[in-house]
Amino acid sequence: MRICLLTPDPDHPLLAATTALLTPHHRVEWLDPQSCEDSPERFPDPSSLADVYLLKTRTPRALALARYLETHGAPVLNSASATELCQDRTAMADVARRAGLPFVATRTEPSLAPLVAAGEPAAPVVVKSRHSRRHDLVARVDDAARLRELAARWPDEPVVVQPFTPNDGWDHKLWVVADQVFAALRRSELADSVPGERTRTLGPGELPAGWADLARRVGEVFALDVYGVDLLDAGGAPVIVDINAFPGIRGQSGAPEALAALALRTAAGSRRPRVPAAP
Repeated sequence: MRICLLTPDPDHPLLAATTALLTPHHRVEWLDPQSCEDSPERFPDPSSLADVYLLKTRTPRALALARYLETHGAPVLNSASATELCQDRTAMADVARRAGLPFVATRTEPSLAPLVAAGEPAAPVVVKSRHSRRHDLVARVDDAARLRELAARWPDEPVVVQPFTPNDGWDHKLWVVADQVFAALRRSELADSVPGERTRTLGPGELPAGWADLARRVGEVFALDVYGVDLLDAGGAPVIVDINAFPGIRGQSGAPEALAALALRTAAGSRRPRVPAAP
């Protein structure tokens, strides 16, 4: 089989470990979508496509390349449409809540200006960039001064606003590869910084009852095969605060094996990438 990684970083630990598992019997290549011009003439020749592509980058050019590959019959994990859906936090919240998933309440603003004009928030909120990307805006806001500070730094940024969910300062990070669930506790970026452990892997029996099934349900709703779900424990009930297409999944025993097996099944045609309905 020919497996192609769509990424600028084939040495990422998850991809490198997966490649090591595959290369004894299969050919693994990589392509940085940024090296392809926006013109289809610079995309791979349709007559010589790989058996499967793993989309481990989410830039506009990467999505355009993924759509081109799909149009010419090549399977892409995750699909371009599923990946793009997870980049728009407004659409993400809408799809999740309409499907009955316990996604945090989310409203959208064209910028931070309306929040500044409204003055002091009645209760703490979390403000995020509407469009998820590397180094985007994610911040807790408790008062008007913090709003003004963020507005000065991000004057034209479309944002989503979510109520702050009281929690113990730890995010439950659930990662899924073809329905196999991996999990860890990670210190929240919104929590006070404390010395000590930042991440702790959780075994299957350490997750609250039903949480693994909830993570799998997210994959069905969003048509994802490789993804992450960020959950908070709100008094024993799970609250989803983010969903990510093809996250890093670092340090999770068995994750490279699950990804390698998924790539081979997809390349052989026994599993096709999921494609979401329009939000």
